[in-house]
Amino acid sequence: MRVLHTMLRVINLEESLRFYTEALGMHLLRQKEYPDGRFTLAFVGYAPETEAAALELTWNWDQTDYTLGDQYGHVAIEVDNAAQACERARKLGYRVTREAGPMKHGKTILAFVEDPNGYSIEFIQKGTQFD
Repeated sequence: MRVLHTMLRVINLEESLRFYTEALGMHLLRQKEYPDGRFTLAFVGYAPETEAAALELTWNWDQTDYTLGDQYGHVAIEVDNAAQACERARKLGYRVTREAGPMKHGKTILAFVEDPNGYSIEFIQKGTQFD
């Protein structure tokens, strides 16, 4: 068994794809429209779905907003350098909600950015996450 994907509902698919591919460096793995259901699915990730988990971005054509649930936490992405990842996201116009630095009560170097839909994305600096 393995995790296949995590689904996030998005308001603007093109804007979300730009964030996940440009700011986070993911690849669009596949995309399909379902006209009868009035939705589009786009899968993004760092490797083919046969090798690694992906994010499923679901765009419901008639939905204009969502309320983020308070039980949702974040999606964690391993990066070589958390500060550089923040700077890249900031230069692309995205909001950094926590600058890179050690986590409270630990040594893991992390940072947070917000995607266009308000979802938290955590950058964890490679080699620091298992202290």
